[in-house]
Amino acid sequence: MSNKILVTRSSMPELEEYVEEIRDIWDSHWLTNMGEKHKNLQQQLKDYMKVENVELLTNGHMALELTMQAMNLQGEVITSPFTFASTTHAIVRNGLIPVFCDVNPIDFTIDVTKLESLITDKTCAIVPVHVYGNICNVEEIDRIAYKYGLKVIYDAAHTFGEEYKGCGIGTFGDASCFSFHATKVFNTIEGGAVCYKDELLGQRLYNLKNFGIRGPEDVESVGANAKMNEFQAAMGLCNLRHVEREIKKRKKVVERYRERLEGIKGIQLNHIQDNVKSNYAYFPVIFDEKLFGHSRNEVFDKLAENNIMARKYFYPLTNTFDCYHGQYDVSKTPIALYLSKRVLTLPLYADLSIEDVDRISDIIVGMME
Repeated sequence: MSNKILVTRSSMPELEEYVEEIRDIWDSHWLTNMGEKHKNLQQQLKDYMKVENVELLTNGHMALELTMQAMNLQGEVITSPFTFASTTHAIVRNGLIPVFCDVNPIDFTIDVTKLESLITDKTCAIVPVHVYGNICNVEEIDRIAYKYGLKVIYDAAHTFGEEYKGCGIGTFGDASCFSFHATKVFNTIEGGAVCYKDELLGQRLYNLKNFGIRGPEDVESVGANAKMNEFQAAMGLCNLRHVEREIKKRKKVVERYRERLEGIKGIQLNHIQDNVKSNYAYFPVIFDEKLFGHSRNEVFDKLAENNIMARKYFYPLTNTFDCYHGQYDVSKTPIALYLSKRVLTLPLYADLSIEDVDRISDIIVGMME
């Protein structure tokens, strides 16, 4: 049996590069608390992401959770259930009520045609999710939010490095929250960031991530601890040097998958959006059992038999989690439910060989014979 192919694998610099990057930490003994690595990465990310402000945090979830807290939101938040657990949990942990909007079947982002029907006098914000690197309809979301006076916080965990019409994806909405988890296109081992325009929001975020401390004897608010440490920042500085090369390698993998799987009956591949500079973060495939002849679960099992670990991502929907049992009506998000039962993200990472892509594709195509 050949070596196991995981659904993803972390991008890492050469060991020597990382060691060189952290060498001066041994001289300074400054391990955390917004040191030079943190400040350097913050500035480099502002430039790379084409945004006005970046606040670095210990992970992407705290980016979401603390951004909502910093905005002092109260009431209902419209969001998507077709997402990772973090999105919904961040809303609930802030004492807010998630209201689930269905997604569209083309790019799997929130269905903007259904947004306005969900707005009530209790609605305070919209938390749309950019899915698999697919960008939400930011123009329509902006129009609706402005009309009703709502905050917009994008879950942008999947979209690091992307641009829409030449603008960094973090420039949209009131804030955009990114994950720099080890599995992402760009990682700081664990880590996250918030991009924003409002300086007051930035001050509140800083307070929340650093116990509310503004000076040696000045604690102006109640805060948590969500600081990115210097070793995380050092990994980010190394990975940022190579991220464009990594994205190009991912693109080749995606193009090969498309060559092999495009046009097969019963298979829906990810939609290619206009005006989007993609980061090729994921390769989702929707399997229509009636047309393909096999269910998503059967494809998953067949790949696993061959030591290939795909992922049912996103399954289950967050509005069907055990911890929310009986609270939400999943029939109100039928497209999301349909997709969740049929989607499989295939292995995708920069160093995945074309030979392995062909092997994975051969297994899938062979199931039809």
